[in-house]
Amino acid sequence: MACNHREYLLTWSHSGLVGGGVMLWRGTALLVAVLLSGCVSDGVGTDFASVTQKVGPPRAGQSRIVVLQAKRQGLSMAFCACDMKLDGASIGKVIVGTYVYADRPAGRHHLAAAETLFPGESKLEFATAAGRTYYFLVRSSERHDAMTGGVVVAGLAGMLVTAVATADKENQGPAQLIPLDESTARTALAELELAQ
Repeated sequence: MACNHREYLLTWSHSGLVGGGVMLWRGTALLVAVLLSGCVSDGVGTDFASVTQKVGPPRAGQSRIVVLQAKRQGLSMAFCACDMKLDGASIGKVIVGTYVYADRPAGRHHLAAAETLFPGESKLEFATAAGRTYYFLVRSSERHDAMTGGVVVAGLAGMLVTAVATADKENQGPAQLIPLDESTARTALAELELAQ
């Protein structure tokens, strides 16, 4: 029984790989593509319209709270990776281009945003009515932007200096929590995916 396969001898010359180099590079490119394809989500069914169609409206006596962070505009560094809590319970992490939601009984609620290694928490208290959906946009706070700038310019020392310099800000947390009307929110949500 004859085996019909080729062996590629790879040698290095001043002009690069010689011999089976083309096959090696194709194989490497294929391997990288296969490995990366496992890291990319197609996002099918995670857009807000699909999710709300699947889960339906809030149950009787409940309201829905949706927290979103718009996609990044240009090269802006004005974004945060905020761990969101509603009434003290985690509802997920909102990063650029994502949203989270939770259904809660109608009434008074407390929304909080925190970011790892950021000194402070952004807070918002609001009331909801049964059967309604409430939307909140997350944007980086003035203090967050100042501290990010301090890190870029002077590293850890810059972060410490800006943390002290911005300690008197009303919003001590990383985010602004901005209520949105339904029309504006649905337009923004059309481009976003449910946070994992």
